[in-house]
Amino acid sequence: MKVSKLAAKDNVAKLLNSALDAGGGLLRLTPTWVPRSFLHPGKRIKLHPADYYAYGANRGGIDERWFASTTEAANEGRVPDEGLSYVAFGGERFQLRDAVAECGARLIGKGMHDKYKRWPVYSKFFDNMGPIPHHMHQKFEDAKLVGQEGKPESYYFPPQLNNVDNNFCYTFMGLEPGTTKQDVRRCLENWNKGDNGILDLSKAYRLKRGTGWLIPPGVLHAPGSLCTYEPQWGSDVFGMFQSIVEGRYVPWSLLVKDMPADKHQDLDFIIGQLDWEKNVDTHFKDDNYLEPIVDESRSGPGYTDRWIVYGTVDGQQLFSSKELTVEPGAKCTLKDPGASGWITVQGKGRMGKLNLQTPVMIRFGEETEDEVFITHEAANAGVEIENTGSEPLVGLRYFGPDVHANLPKLGSYRK
Repeated sequence: MKVSKLAAKDNVAKLLNSALDAGGGLLRLTPTWVPRSFLHPGKRIKLHPADYYAYGANRGGIDERWFASTTEAANEGRVPDEGLSYVAFGGERFQLRDAVAECGARLIGKGMHDKYKRWPVYSKFFDNMGPIPHHMHQKFEDAKLVGQEGKPESYYFPPQLNNVDNNFCYTFMGLEPGTTKQDVRRCLENWNKGDNGILDLSKAYRLKRGTGWLIPPGVLHAPGSLCTYEPQWGSDVFGMFQSIVEGRYVPWSLLVKDMPADKHQDLDFIIGQLDWEKNVDTHFKDDNYLEPIVDESRSGPGYTDRWIVYGTVDGQQLFSSKELTVEPGAKCTLKDPGASGWITVQGKGRMGKLNLQTPVMIRFGEETEDEVFITHEAANAGVEIENTGSEPLVGLRYFGPDVHANLPKLGSYRK
């Protein structure tokens, strides 16, 4: 098993510069695994079957792999670096968060670093056997009340990670038009009486491989059982509004964990954190559903670049994502206006000087050749990608805020 030793803090700058020079601005990242105590792993994210409870059964099973993350997982009992990505180079490893702190302009671009002082986004594979509770992520102004940031997010369902549907291939989203705040209040009042009935107020949408959704903050959603690629804002806030899921009790503490302590029993305040108009939107699918769009300007003979996450949240371009497919024997020069986190989901090849290989099975703690951080410097210069295998080479990459001048609008796939 290949495992690099942890680098000394005072050696990060030297190692980082060596890694950037050797990789032509590309950084090799190691797998970052995150458990959730209240969920049941879907077992499609390549982790070895013996390792799903590597953090201990008391922590719950590992159902997430985070990519290019400088955001900590907000789990009770977490280990100190939970959710944080590591760069591996020369037999040593160091946190991507420390790399950005050392060399932010080179890694993520001067404008983004000056504004946010960090890589403000991350993505993950989210993989469960069944549905999770109907919940929302706080809006920015509400998360700020507890010293956090809001969390808009997005979904894409990669066919390569979804050979089976698992137990419930549908996601409840929003609230049925006509639902009242009193209806939701009644559900909260009934929390300890069994199933509080919040799903009776919502609508389930069947999940379709190769498509996705954009979920604004404050919007209720109960993700279904397809393995999901989720570009999102760099925060881990949420509030669960469903009391029982598949017979499992959801404690009240998971509803109010990111709300001020003096508001934990204030039902009006709790309901007030929902974006009501977006939840009862009569055209919810039209306003949130995503189909891939080919970027003709970045595609050519033997390779196709598709937008898979696009559009804005309240008028802001906060994150986006693309899927690159390179056919066997083909190569291309990938040139983007900003940094991105890359994960290989099919095939093998190379990116610049780094090998790309999609693993079949990964031991917990083992290093792989499927994940890369493409720095702002490398993205602007252009990176050669070559398929050296016998099947398509497919990679997903996500970007931070305000990167693209040609980002498609929601609904553009209909054209």
